[in-house]
Amino acid sequence: MRHQRRWRVRAFAAATALTALTVAGCTATGEGTDRKGAATPSAPASPSTGGGTGGSDDSALPGMPTAAEARARLDGLTVAPHGSMRGYSRSKFPHWAEQGQKCNTRETVLEREGAEVRQDEQCRAVSGTWVSVYDDVTVDDASELDIDHMVPLANAWRSGADKWDQEKRRAFANDLTHPQLLAVTARTNRSKGDQGPDQWQPPSKTYWCAYGRAWTSVKATYELTVTEAEKDKLVEMLNTCDS
Repeated sequence: MRHQRRWRVRAFAAATALTALTVAGCTATGEGTDRKGAATPSAPASPSTGGGTGGSDDSALPGMPTAAEARARLDGLTVAPHGSMRGYSRSKFPHWAEQGQKCNTRETVLEREGAEVRQDEQCRAVSGTWVSVYDDVTVDDASELDIDHMVPLANAWRSGADKWDQEKRRAFANDLTHPQLLAVTARTNRSKGDQGPDQWQPPSKTYWCAYGRAWTSVKATYELTVTEAEKDKLVEMLNTCDS
């Protein structure tokens, strides 16, 4: 193998225009998020060129709050112990959804975050360069990347998503409007699993500020709870921001 005080369903639906679901196979280990199927990409035909940033900062993530905004949102989150995993299943968070032009959510994120991404007629990324911000590793083979849910599905379930309907969980799992999805190396994604920031942090400490901002933004957007330990670690991460 080579290389986000109330839920606004209508706003998100307009942004992502989910039309149909395409569920890819799940990773064998880790909660973060799975890669697309194992089929080898076919040769490109009339390939497109990606407009992603390809940078190792947070510029590729949509809806990122400033550090000050994240601190204010963190203060407003409800602190509570994790709920039960009873009834949880990844299938209750359908992903990856079709985004049009034969592209699903995974391929959309790959195109957004990569540099000089070329896609084949099935929208599969057949070439490009990506920087995995969790570990500062540069990747030129999309098969080495997982699309991570910033707030993992199981973590969301334990902090309020168990009470959502299927449509809201589908929106959460395919959110292209808030800083919830990003391409990272499979190794770091699976190391993270379903752990909160108090249990797992990006190996690259230079990304802690962005990670704290993104995590807080998603939890606030979806009105999910945080544990005491989780909040304490988010404060620490946000304290690494310049302002």
